[in-house]
Amino acid sequence: MPESRKPDSSRRSERSRRAIYDAALALVGEAGYTRTTIEGIAARAGVGKQTIYRWWPSKAAVLLEAFLDVAEQAARGEYELPDTGDLEKDLKLVLRATVDELNSPVHDAPARALAAESIVDPALAAQFVEKLLEPQLRLYVHRLRAAQDAGQASPGIDPRIALELLVGPLAHRWLLRTLPLTHEYADKVVEYALHGIAPPPLTGPAPRP
Repeated sequence: MPESRKPDSSRRSERSRRAIYDAALALVGEAGYTRTTIEGIAARAGVGKQTIYRWWPSKAAVLLEAFLDVAEQAARGEYELPDTGDLEKDLKLVLRATVDELNSPVHDAPARALAAESIVDPALAAQFVEKLLEPQLRLYVHRLRAAQDAGQASPGIDPRIALELLVGPLAHRWLLRTLPLTHEYADKVVEYALHGIAPPPLTGPAPRP
C-alpha cells in the first residue's frame, strides 16, 4: 500500500490567503468599500469567515494586506529608481509609471478605499504609510541623494521635501480628480520641480548706469 501523505496545511493556508486577497480586491472594485463585508469576502474566496477573522481584525486590514501584495508583485523585485545619469529622464520614467499605476482599475478602487478609510482610522493610516508609502518614498530620497552626489541637484536641498514636489501633484490630481492624470502632466511636474517656474534670466547687455 502506498504511504498516505498528510495534507500540507501551509500550502492550503497560502491558497486560502491568496483567494481572500483576490476576493477583497474584486469586491471593492465591483461594489465599493462600504458594501464590501467580511462575509462577502469569505463567500467569494470559498472560506469560512472565521478563517478571515483568525488572520485579520477587519476588512480594512484584509484590503491593506491585499493591496500591499499587489504592490509587491508589481515591483517584481525592483527596489531602486532608475539611475542612468540623467535625473530628469529617470524621474519622468518613474512618474509616467506612477500615472499608469494610479489609472489602473486594479489599483484605483482599493487605493481610494484605503485613502478614505485612513482619514477616520489613524491606526490604518499609520500602517498604510509605514508599509506602503514610506518604502516608496525612500527610493526617491536615495535617487535624489545620488543626484546631489553627482552634481545634478543642489547640495542644500532636503530630498524628503523635494520628492513631495514630484509625488504630491500626482496624488492631488488623482485623489480629487481635478483634471486627467496623463504622461504629459507627469513630464511637466518633473520639469517644473527641477527647473522652477521663474522666468529665465535676461541674456541681453547689462543696462547702462
